[in-house]
Amino acid sequence: MEIDCEGDVTCLDPEKLNLPELSPLALKTGPKIAENLFDQWLSLPETERLVKSLIDDAIAGAPLNAIGNSYNSNSTGSNVLPSMFPAASTPPLSPRSSSVSPRFSKQRTSPSSSSPLKLVTEPVREVIPQFYFQNGRPPPKELKERCISRINDFFNNHLDGLRMHEFKPLTKEICKLPTFFSSVLFRKINADCSGVVTRDEFIKYWIDGNMLIMDTATQIFKILKQPNSNYLSQVDFKPILQELLATHPGLEFLKNTPEFQQRYAETVVYRIFYHINRSGNGRLTLRELKRGNLIAAMQHADEDEDINKVLWYFSYEHFYVIYCKFWELDTDHDFLIDKENLVRYGNHALTYRIVDRIFSQAPRKFTSKVEGKMSYEDFVYFMLSEEDKSSEPSLEYWFRCIDLDGNGVLTPNEMQFFYEEQLHRMECMAQEAVLFEDILCQIVDMIAPEKEGCITLKDIKQCKLSGNVFNILFNLNKFFAFESRDPFLIRQEREDPSLTDWDRFAHREYIRLSMEEEGEDASNGSIEVWDESFEAPF
Repeated sequence: MEIDCEGDVTCLDPEKLNLPELSPLALKTGPKIAENLFDQWLSLPETERLVKSLIDDAIAGAPLNAIGNSYNSNSTGSNVLPSMFPAASTPPLSPRSSSVSPRFSKQRTSPSSSSPLKLVTEPVREVIPQFYFQNGRPPPKELKERCISRINDFFNNHLDGLRMHEFKPLTKEICKLPTFFSSVLFRKINADCSGVVTRDEFIKYWIDGNMLIMDTATQIFKILKQPNSNYLSQVDFKPILQELLATHPGLEFLKNTPEFQQRYAETVVYRIFYHINRSGNGRLTLRELKRGNLIAAMQHADEDEDINKVLWYFSYEHFYVIYCKFWELDTDHDFLIDKENLVRYGNHALTYRIVDRIFSQAPRKFTSKVEGKMSYEDFVYFMLSEEDKSSEPSLEYWFRCIDLDGNGVLTPNEMQFFYEEQLHRMECMAQEAVLFEDILCQIVDMIAPEKEGCITLKDIKQCKLSGNVFNILFNLNKFFAFESRDPFLIRQEREDPSLTDWDRFAHREYIRLSMEEEGEDASNGSIEVWDESFEAPF
């Protein structure tokens, strides 16, 4: 009889052969020994009788037994299988060391009643806890009970449910969200538009929907986004900004001017997407929301009654500066500006070549549907980039302008193309002209690019003086300011390093615009007088 066991020498487990005459170690080191012994065992007369007995039992329909009923009557001891070794020729077992594997010791102490021909043992099944939950991991029992107890306190006096004007405390204290989210959260839960949110509806949405254990960014993302969407669009922010305008004490003076309420809300949204939507596709993802600082700014706006102290996104003074700048340039007030309008920005500080690049839509595609015209949103992106060249969105904006061939590298030829107009303007103004070769050495010293002869966006972002490089190339006023190193501006930066270039610019411009407006009112005989806070005239 031949046995096919090639490829797997462990098919005959030494521990299960039940051969006390041989050491399991010897069988493991010489697997051919086990095969030869098995062949010899099959040739023994006793084995032939055992096999015949098993076949007869199988034909008769009797339950099979590896030992065999006919053979049991003539056998003694626990080892009833025929042995190939005489009793006197049994070799001694090799001594076991104290470091024997625990696996072998466990198997030898197991009862011998199991089948000695069994080749595979049943694996021990480990219970793996559930690690995926379609709607998120449910909250811990203690947290859930504590939250339900607080919810019950809110609804005890409102057994029929809460109406929208009563929902704000629940939004703030239970959900830990800014109060201007109360309306949008109420509508999200009150899907049937009944005008009332009951206790069970709130628990189903907030606890059963696992909103309780989500971080604040994920909660806000899920509340604002559309049902079948995985991103936030600009329209999704409209409800919370409407409630902010209606309820924030710092914006109360705008209630009688709905036009400027709308412009303020638009500006806030544009600023949010400028800084946080780094892909620039108008689709704000959860990852981008988590990486930004919008959540902290929202909470700050909710807690501080002075909206102008919320410098990120929500400051009314910042909106006032942006809107007034746009209105000054938009001479025909069609809410669109062209090249000739933009050239006048900053007292004609920009070169024609950089303005042409902006209107070629190299740094950003215009949202305006009119050819050769820039919309208010496009202007907001331009102005934020122009007045704060230390931010990453600004550096990317101007890098794309200078990168004429779009290969991701700024070469000396590309920089010289833009600097030539600067040089010409300096000569026309009878200023001492600085040759491009000297400028190029200065730029290389500031940036310290990794590869000689070209500057990448990575090089630009790693240098704190990168904004000055762009000013040298296309903004003459800021180039002169950089060369003169205005000590007043340097002192301002040192006094409060937390402020950005945009914060400082907006503050200066707001004061200037306010004083101009105050002077116009005085010349017109107006009795309106500005207070020290320079409150906006709208």
